[in-house]
Amino acid sequence: MTLEKRPPAGSEPTPEEEALAEASPLDAPTVLPEPPRKRGLRRFAIDTDPLRNAPFRRLWIGQGVSFVGFQVTSVAVPVQVYDISHSSAWVGALGIVSLVPLIVFGLWGGAVADHMDRRKLLLASSLITWASTLLLLVQALLGLDSLLLLMAVVGVQSVGFAVSSPTRSAIVPRLFPKEEVAAATTLNFTASQVGMLAGPLLAGLVIGTGHYSLAYGLDAVLFTVGLYAALRLPDLPPLGDVPAAAPGLRSVWDGLRYLGTQPVLMMSFVVDIIAMGVAMPRALFPEVADERFGGAHAVGWLFASIAIGSVLGGLMSGWIGRVHRQGVALVAAIVAWGLAVAAAGLAHSLWLAVALLAVGGAADLISAVFRQTMLQTYAPDEMRGRLQGVFTVVVAGGPRLGDLRAGVTATAVGATASWVGGGVACAVLVVVAALAAPALLRYDTRTAAGTAEPAAGGPGA
Repeated sequence: MTLEKRPPAGSEPTPEEEALAEASPLDAPTVLPEPPRKRGLRRFAIDTDPLRNAPFRRLWIGQGVSFVGFQVTSVAVPVQVYDISHSSAWVGALGIVSLVPLIVFGLWGGAVADHMDRRKLLLASSLITWASTLLLLVQALLGLDSLLLLMAVVGVQSVGFAVSSPTRSAIVPRLFPKEEVAAATTLNFTASQVGMLAGPLLAGLVIGTGHYSLAYGLDAVLFTVGLYAALRLPDLPPLGDVPAAAPGLRSVWDGLRYLGTQPVLMMSFVVDIIAMGVAMPRALFPEVADERFGGAHAVGWLFASIAIGSVLGGLMSGWIGRVHRQGVALVAAIVAWGLAVAAAGLAHSLWLAVALLAVGGAADLISAVFRQTMLQTYAPDEMRGRLQGVFTVVVAGGPRLGDLRAGVTATAVGATASWVGGGVACAVLVVVAALAAPALLRYDTRTAAGTAEPAAGGPGA
């Protein structure tokens, strides 16, 4: 007697499985296993899943490594300018030389990013930055000691950065589905904060040798990693129809006009200006370090404290991608930033002040991630470059406005009142602004898809 082999009890195929078995392999859907759910403390650790994406992984490594070199140069140039001129006025002029191209070409570069292949634009603008670094290296090797040459090269370098920064940010949403953008953005911000810590420390060691050429040479070498990452990106042409006219003032104006019609995006920029322009206490660090904490040894810790908190906040950011009420979370993070800054201004212990500023730095990173994620996922692709340009201008200009506010206020009412008052005012103003524009508080990633109106003439028009 022949025994018929039967499947174990409970394993009989369902009608759906039988239908799939009869279908051809081309008809069968590809079912990918869901990634294992993180448990315990791993749920709060930084989400590294986006690094499985090879183009993003190269871009992330390239950005992180090159940003360390960029920070080395950012320290070396003002030190060299002061060494030549022995004037803080010349050092201060560097800020204007870099800020003006940053505003102009940040807005224009974002418009260009909406009209051409973003890979090619990133590569071209990165080559401009790299070439300016090589010019800094050459002038240091030749010992030219020309202030005007240094200013001109810094201006060119700022042009390259102003175009590459919004372009690189606009690339990220093209590499990921919407739900992974927050994790990728967090990784980018964390890498930048690591560079802001490591770069100045490395610059101190290098400049201490007395050779500026070593600092610029190091930047040039590290920047090649970023160039390689840009070169290996896939082609990223614009989505939909591209206007025949070259991007100019009209294109920039269209982006700004579109921003004015989107209260969620507009308020994300407004609350950032409040956070940096009202509460940033950086300009007060030298005075407070000298009068309250005993001198120069304290000023370095004060300048590093916000970045320390940002790095630690980034390493414990695994929960950010699971937050859906991002508008409420953004406002809460900025309130926490303002209150932490105010508390630090009252501290009479250096380590307490550093710890409180670190808390503020962690809150600042969280708010930055939410702002960038909302921009990258809410805005249509044909406007993303221009809005990233606005984002670059706001991020670069906000802290400079904060330095001006803190310094002028301290002259009138004293450093402590300026520091504490700025933090408290930030917390109050951001709540008032959010209540005045409730669209930001209502923003929810689960219901936000497709709520942003496409630009006129774009693929969704």
